[in-house]
Amino acid sequence: MKCGDLIEKLEESFPLSYAAGWDNPGLMAGRREKEVKRVYIGLDATDEVIRDAKEKGADMLLTHHPLLFSPVRKVNTDDFTGRRLVELIQSDISCYAMHTNYDVAMMAPLASRMLGLRDEEVLDITCTNEVTGEPEGFGRTGWLPAPVTLKECCELVKRVFGLEHVILYGDEEKVVSRAAVSPGSGKSMVQPAIWTGAEVLISGDFGHHEGIDSMMQGLAVIDAGHYGLEHIFISQMEEYMKKNHPDLEVYLEPVRNPFRIL
Repeated sequence: MKCGDLIEKLEESFPLSYAAGWDNPGLMAGRREKEVKRVYIGLDATDEVIRDAKEKGADMLLTHHPLLFSPVRKVNTDDFTGRRLVELIQSDISCYAMHTNYDVAMMAPLASRMLGLRDEEVLDITCTNEVTGEPEGFGRTGWLPAPVTLKECCELVKRVFGLEHVILYGDEEKVVSRAAVSPGSGKSMVQPAIWTGAEVLISGDFGHHEGIDSMMQGLAVIDAGHYGLEHIFISQMEEYMKKNHPDLEVYLEPVRNPFRIL
């Protein structure tokens, strides 16, 4: 299968039109005419991921986060971004990223299903489904399977996302029934969560001030980390590839948090 043909299929499922205006999903490097037999799936195009993709003989690296966000004026080995681009191009590995378009089309509803939210709604509407005409956007909000304390909700998040720890802003004994979830960086989701009646927001990348400000407005926050919620991209895309392109060999970046709490 040609790289360009695979990209076309991916964009049918995860349309680029869903992406935020500041985002840069798409083909980061490589040839659309490249014949693809082996696909490597990872969250980021790190040095380690690129080396592993080369060792596996991958023809295409499929990531969630784009390798490039800002315009590139030079491509050389003087900086870490240039080195990765040079290595990808020299190795003839096409690198393709699906970011906020994937967040809208798959990440948000997938995270909601994993938490078992009922009567879910889009948390922050940004666009319209091109087929159904239904609203689409970032995050989901809905009712938890049953009322739980915030401590129990933290345990639920750790269990379903395979996490060792989360950070809670809120009273762990408070009972909540309605939750919002927004994988990735959730600071901008505080007001949408409040507007939809959520009692707890499950997301990542919260700082001290965002956490206590949310609490002051009656919204608890469970910070499960940016990677903590978004690593589900890897297993979901593996499932997608096996279902839709069973002829391709698929390799995965091992799930490992990029930081440690000591």
